[in-house]
Amino acid sequence: MDLAPDLAALRSLGGFFALRTGTPPHTPLPTLAQAYAEPATDPHDTHPLAIRVRRVADGIRAPEPRVAASIAHQALAARLWSAALGCAALYGHVPDLHPRLLHWDPAAGAPDDLWLAEVRARPGDADTVADLVLHGHLVPLAAALRARHRLAPGLLRGNAASALAGAGRLLERWARDNGRTEAAGRARELTARLLAHPLLDRAGTLAATGFRRRSCCLYYRVPGGGVCGDCCFPRPPRSSPRAASG
Repeated sequence: MDLAPDLAALRSLGGFFALRTGTPPHTPLPTLAQAYAEPATDPHDTHPLAIRVRRVADGIRAPEPRVAASIAHQALAARLWSAALGCAALYGHVPDLHPRLLHWDPAAGAPDDLWLAEVRARPGDADTVADLVLHGHLVPLAAALRARHRLAPGLLRGNAASALAGAGRLLERWARDNGRTEAAGRARELTARLLAHPLLDRAGTLAATGFRRRSCCLYYRVPGGGVCGDCCFPRPPRSSPRAASG
């Protein structure tokens, strides 16, 4: 099936999967390429990543910026994986998700507000999705965040894998519930192949019971937080502001 110009099939999957297309109607939004190009070095500046980390920090009452940076990273990773997996499973193709084509509103609420300027069809195989999402987005995003925040590579790798596993699980469940068995199979296969990618294969373990990561996203440090369902910790550890991030 060819990609629809408005990617309408994604809308029924929910907000994390839906991807708006065309030009944002109001204030011009930065592209993700601009967000990755220069690291945010001043917590009070107007760089897109600085704005996003502050927005997340205010929303979850994060006790320190790196906690908000980790949560912001995982949320954006989930949006990118969801859009790519959803298109691959439902259409058999994915749109070109080059950072120059994706506009982003860093001050918006959750899930991240993304606009795809132009729909250009690409193959829906795992190698293409890895090239678009992992190499095209998550590698430069991790580098930009690490330039400002003390986030360990293992934490960011775990965030990327956890976001992928979560998106794949939701997509497969939706497809099965709606009688889309072929789409469910494609979602499961793509997720497994992507989790085996060299950039992610040390991030956790995928088993019949689900995915278990080898790092922690730091959400337990949020007031009223706790450990996530795929966390490496069975219970919240004792927090130390000077501890490494994973």
